[in-house]
Amino acid sequence: MEDQNAAVHAIEAARRQKMDKLASMGIDPWGQRFDNKQSIADIRTLESEITSETTTSDGGREQTLYSGPKVRVAGRIVLMRPTGKLIFINLVDRTGTVQLFLGQAQVGERNWEIAQCLDLGDIIGVDGELKKTKTGELTVFVEELHFLTKTLEAPPEKHKGLTDPEQRQRMRYLDLAYGDGVLDRFVQRTQIVRSVRDTLVGDGYYEIEGPTLHTIAGGAAARPFETFHNALGMPLVMRIALELHLKRLLVGGMERVFELGRVYRNEGISPRHNPEFTMLEVYQAFGNYETMMDLTESIIVNALDAIGSAYKVPFGDKEVDFTPPFQRKCYSDLLAEHAGIDPTNEAEVIACAKKLGLETDGKHADVLRNEIFEETVEDKLVGPVFVIDYPASICPLTKRKTDQPEVAERFELFIQGMELANAYTELNDPDLQEKLFRTQLQGMDEEDSMAKMDTDFVRALRNGMPPAGGLGIGIDRLVMLLTNSATIREIILFPLLRHEAT
Repeated sequence: MEDQNAAVHAIEAARRQKMDKLASMGIDPWGQRFDNKQSIADIRTLESEITSETTTSDGGREQTLYSGPKVRVAGRIVLMRPTGKLIFINLVDRTGTVQLFLGQAQVGERNWEIAQCLDLGDIIGVDGELKKTKTGELTVFVEELHFLTKTLEAPPEKHKGLTDPEQRQRMRYLDLAYGDGVLDRFVQRTQIVRSVRDTLVGDGYYEIEGPTLHTIAGGAAARPFETFHNALGMPLVMRIALELHLKRLLVGGMERVFELGRVYRNEGISPRHNPEFTMLEVYQAFGNYETMMDLTESIIVNALDAIGSAYKVPFGDKEVDFTPPFQRKCYSDLLAEHAGIDPTNEAEVIACAKKLGLETDGKHADVLRNEIFEETVEDKLVGPVFVIDYPASICPLTKRKTDQPEVAERFELFIQGMELANAYTELNDPDLQEKLFRTQLQGMDEEDSMAKMDTDFVRALRNGMPPAGGLGIGIDRLVMLLTNSATIREIILFPLLRHEAT
């Protein structure tokens, strides 16, 4: 360890020496404004403007001379190959990679002296001519070198890189700068999020910004993060859902609303869970859960179009076919198929739960049905499949079927055993809503229950909320699925991590 630390200090000392050399030359090692630069992707499109001329030397040897457009580019050095009075550099920006050619004779003594201060990871700008080398490699032949930022720490080794997943997530800046495909994945995330907005705005929805500090942790079943407002002298919680404030807006006449926002749940961390995550919630007056199924399909298909993807998408060693329409299967039918029971037979439900090793004493039958569903069905849902019509008692914010009051008009969208979306025909009966807020199902943990009384929300319903459909989509999981990412941490720029070991 001491030898390793000594080597690190030696590398930094050598880089600082070059930084001091630049300063002694009157060059700011941290750079200045660099206007009118072109992206590397744009530069590469200019290849067609390169012309060539074949000449014959006095000895009869043919050679091809290239000439091309003048270009101006900036980026990070990720590879350097010095050979005497020549240096070949691979330069990277957010759009791609291009090779630079620095020749002592071509750039002059001052530029060559600056070039001797370059290290891997440094950020530079160049002016030059876009041409090709003798081997046909597209290359910027540098005429003027601009030093923009010195890097004091050595980058990860080219072939080894950052291999530890936690280090990659902790030092995301290095992961983005040097990891293959990492920047592209996060660019795709921004394209997906923008596509979601475009789909909804184009369909007449208003985007709103709700409060993140709530007095009641409502709209979902989850343990909140707790905080305290000093000036008001009141306890608050970070929101666990967006739902109840958005539905208040339906009462006010904003018939189509959505929010793309951060949500916070004081829960465990897993490949599919992060304590803070991005949630989309959408509400449409005069719709229902079938309206939301159609909207969900449109959101996903448009997101695939936005990233230039086919509708058949790899996920791990599987393939997901997002070609609409998605399958629709009834909750009770799936329970019967995979658990091998009659879901309406309470004795069979209890026997199945005991066989699975589930605690049954003092639990409502619908709680047991849902635990059996989680154990026997969810992992088998390859999907995309809309699981529809859940037991009403576990869906306190959902309207019941007119002819089956024990069934709620709810769906969850499952893909590869993972829940991606949840939607309801929204309950707008204030008296029933108040009753359900006060009802704690027997055997359900408090943190899994949505029985949390929100008197102001009930008051809002008494002022008339139109019939509506509501939808929630986990954006992080959507990005996971569309970009073939194995864990949620791979598509969150800065996931929550334990304290770094010292």
